[in-house]
Amino acid sequence: MRTRRRKSFVSGFVAILGRPNAGKSTLLNRFLDTKLAIVSSKPQTTRTTIQGVLTSDSYQLIFIDTPGLHKADSLMNRQMMEMISETLDGKDVLLYVVDATQPFTPRDDEALNVLSATQTPVLLVLNKIDCVKEKAHLLPLIEAYRARRPFAEIIPVSAVTGEGASALHKAILARMPKGPAWFPAEHLTDQPERFLAAEIVREKILAVTRQEVPHSVAVLVDSWEEQPKLLRISATIYVEKQGQKAIIVGAKGAMLKRIGTEARMEIEGFLGRKVFLGLFVKVQPNWREDPGFLKELDWRSMAGTDESAAEG
Repeated sequence: MRTRRRKSFVSGFVAILGRPNAGKSTLLNRFLDTKLAIVSSKPQTTRTTIQGVLTSDSYQLIFIDTPGLHKADSLMNRQMMEMISETLDGKDVLLYVVDATQPFTPRDDEALNVLSATQTPVLLVLNKIDCVKEKAHLLPLIEAYRARRPFAEIIPVSAVTGEGASALHKAILARMPKGPAWFPAEHLTDQPERFLAAEIVREKILAVTRQEVPHSVAVLVDSWEEQPKLLRISATIYVEKQGQKAIIVGAKGAMLKRIGTEARMEIEGFLGRKVFLGLFVKVQPNWREDPGFLKELDWRSMAGTDESAAEG
């Protein structure tokens, strides 16, 4: 049995690309049948590449979710675009995800330039078809993309409902080479739990804030203390302006309390254990242009300082 399994086993790397709000992270979560990447209607929710691994008896697919393709107007955004370029190398399949409810625009045309030099098979994924009442409306969009470049296959899906996900899964597997399992069967992601906890906190902030706050928020885990019956997490929320801090803290700390409570509950569900979450808010002017601070945002070197505390 083991010999036959090795002969038929396929494995490979799949990069998920597309403009902001196309539903890339939702698609990743759909494939993995778990919430690994945070999801929001706000642009540029995903700021780093996120790896998710799907393993069965006959295959292992390593998905890499990427930030949305956009015009870089800060050092942070330029670094995000560099991540995408680096992600294209050495992949077996690229998924280019688009919002099927939106018409083709010059920005879509510009975003496709990221694929200009690749020889890797690209599947065009028309996402959000659950929101398209007349499927015939997809035809002009398909023709617009076909006129721009050839795609290995065009597949309509809904990452939310799962419609078309099976067809997309089969199209990916059909292009996977024979190979080993690169990770153990139980491996889900390369991101540590403390990074995922910080992302959950940021997602809750994105859900309850408006205007410029989402783009100006960063979350760093300061401490992660494992106790027999409790996991104690301390994290700092960084913003660029005092007014943004006031919005997140809220009247008498109510908004920060809400963010902390909702984040703690989700972290407990994800980790399967009791959590104490302490959140702090600090103003860090122009952090998106600070190379040193952006380096700290890398999950390999989380750090921060405390100010304005609330417990979740």
